[in-house]
Amino acid sequence: MRLLDTPLCELLGVRFPLVQAPMANNAPPALAAAVSSAGALGSVAGGTLSPDVLRAAIREVRDTTDRPFAVNLFAPPYLRDGALEVVLEERPRVFSFTFGVVNAAALREAGIVVLGTATTVEEARALEQAGVDAVVAQGAEAGGHRGSFLDGFPLVPLRELVPACVDAVSLPVVAAGGIMDGAGIVEMLSLGTAGASLGTAFLFTREAGRPREHLEALRSLETVVTDAYTGRPMRAARTPALEELMAGPAPLPFPEQRAIAAEKGPLFMGGTGATRGRELGAADLVRLLAAEVEAAGGP
Repeated sequence: MRLLDTPLCELLGVRFPLVQAPMANNAPPALAAAVSSAGALGSVAGGTLSPDVLRAAIREVRDTTDRPFAVNLFAPPYLRDGALEVVLEERPRVFSFTFGVVNAAALREAGIVVLGTATTVEEARALEQAGVDAVVAQGAEAGGHRGSFLDGFPLVPLRELVPACVDAVSLPVVAAGGIMDGAGIVEMLSLGTAGASLGTAFLFTREAGRPREHLEALRSLETVVTDAYTGRPMRAARTPALEELMAGPAPLPFPEQRAIAAEKGPLFMGGTGATRGRELGAADLVRLLAAEVEAAGGP
């Protein structure tokens, strides 16, 4: 397990430097609890939740496991009123955010570890200046919404983004995007990351509870990055409904577009590695990933 013994483990209070990506509307509290109980970092996907529902989700995870977990929110201007106050009151071990910058001072003063999402080197530097404890480098391969907040929505491949961010900031860097197995984790560790964040891999677990049509769409269709469904670029399966939306007209701003798009059909977010998704329990997946890293890392 030497490869998995990185500074991220001590920072997050986990056995393995693996993070379950916070997938809004796709990751119930039970998933976060199972991942954390297995020794990785589970994440409560709170970006779309009301303060009351967010608090209930945090407490559900806390009632299920005594291990550290993260709570994820959207950054301003997408941050829901009262949500950050809930985080400060509930004080999870870790807070993560995406779509912008959250001032980390009050969170760190409360003893909360703070992670921010970057899709470019410039964003990684901005997060470091904002006082985060670690940077999640989101490559072009990642499923779901892009975390971009400076100069458009660039699609930098993870193999380029990770070493550039490692060189640019003095903080631990967590790789995210298209990682589905131990070999992918080992590759990212070899590029200097302190850990890996996996989202699509956990979509296929029982605890995620995704409908069969979601999993089959990700297995059978290519994925594409588009703002046609929600008004903000995200990677999802290229279904006929999404094709129709991509043909026009131009989408409304995020998140208003989603109400209109939902009339066309459901959205199936996922990353480029979805065809390699494995259906098993979340804890089993964590243990399998750790074993694969050990095997791939050699003696």
